[in-house]
Amino acid sequence: MRHFIWVVALGVAMPLAAQNQPADNSDKPDKPQAQQDQPAPKPDKPQAPALEKPGTAAPQLAAPAKKAAEPKKPSVEGANVKTVEEIIARVNNEIITRSELDKARVAAEDDAKQECQGKCTPEQLKTDIEDRQKNTLRDLIDQSLLVQRGKDMSINVEPEVIKKLDQIRVQNKIDSMEDLEKAVSSQGTNWEDFKNNIRTGLLTQRVIGSEVGSHITIGKDEVEKYYNEHKAQFVRPEQVALREIEVSTQGKTEAELPDLKKKAETALKRVQDGEDFGEIAKRFSDGSTAKQGGFLGVYKRGELSKELEDVVFKMKKNGLTDIMETKQGYLILQVLERYEEGQQPLNKVENEINDHLYSERMEPAMRAYLKTLREQSYVVIKPGYQDIAGGGNSEIQEVSATPEANKSKKGHKKYLLFGKKSSSGQ
Repeated sequence: MRHFIWVVALGVAMPLAAQNQPADNSDKPDKPQAQQDQPAPKPDKPQAPALEKPGTAAPQLAAPAKKAAEPKKPSVEGANVKTVEEIIARVNNEIITRSELDKARVAAEDDAKQECQGKCTPEQLKTDIEDRQKNTLRDLIDQSLLVQRGKDMSINVEPEVIKKLDQIRVQNKIDSMEDLEKAVSSQGTNWEDFKNNIRTGLLTQRVIGSEVGSHITIGKDEVEKYYNEHKAQFVRPEQVALREIEVSTQGKTEAELPDLKKKAETALKRVQDGEDFGEIAKRFSDGSTAKQGGFLGVYKRGELSKELEDVVFKMKKNGLTDIMETKQGYLILQVLERYEEGQQPLNKVENEINDHLYSERMEPAMRAYLKTLREQSYVVIKPGYQDIAGGGNSEIQEVSATPEANKSKKGHKKYLLFGKKSSSGQ
């Protein structure tokens, strides 16, 4: 969960770095003009493609989370007591239960394992899991505050929820929304919970974009100043940034190949006719990069197979290859950007610098915003559960599980943040 809040802040409110990778603007919050029309953050650089390009499976629905451990029920002698649910925190009019915390801790462990796969030592993985789980309650509270703030602002994300569900359906090659519901349920996930998780993510993205991201502006003079003070960072070898559309033929029969090649030809034709390569990749590509608009990464000479290197390093920016047949399927590549050897001009690295400066400001701004939300809200925690305020060193005061008995509940305040009034005008 600690990871969740920061991923939302960066992945949605922050524009893309160097490679200008396009993103689905419907999922991004509004930002000032200096920040708009920036692509989403690029994924980790995947393995360099070869002509016999390593196959990548189509995006799959996430595996169901492990069942959280049931909270222990208190034993009271001589009494017939049954604990329905243990409330461990209250955030204004909302509650956080022990089972929600347990699920969040399991999810934090799963996220750490997935991100560390093949990259971390067992000791590093253990430390990462402990760090994430240590902050799960804090992040559940932060998430609750953001969702409540979104409701106060009357933000409606239902159209985006439907669009996101359809994207998941397309990416997983599922015919209908009813079949998607069946697929989700078959993995042990409640369909309404599945949709609510998407809704929560989109709502927090919108709040962060409006309340935090929109107040961060990076001027051209700041970008130029950074460039002039860090020119050594931008001396680079010849490189190309690549995107791909891969139509997989693995496991297919000879009779199916003509239709698959026609699919690749259709994708290529639509890009040639002016449609965005990233959007076509999301709909047509079977590769794992489809969700990122087909973005592969930035490659210098020697990192690609000789056959591919000879092709792409001769191409200009936005150039397209013909359909290439590989052992895994039909492959189309686009040169998203070219970087000539030597000192890169400012226009080639402007987006990269812009994102760096934006990220530097986003983290402290998020901490300050969440701290303000807490100060203007009613947050109490059951004894025995610790929660450190985001970015601060002071612990939230622990109170009894029924604080109303000894403390009058504060009103759910409207917020006056960054000099911007709430929709109520207060």
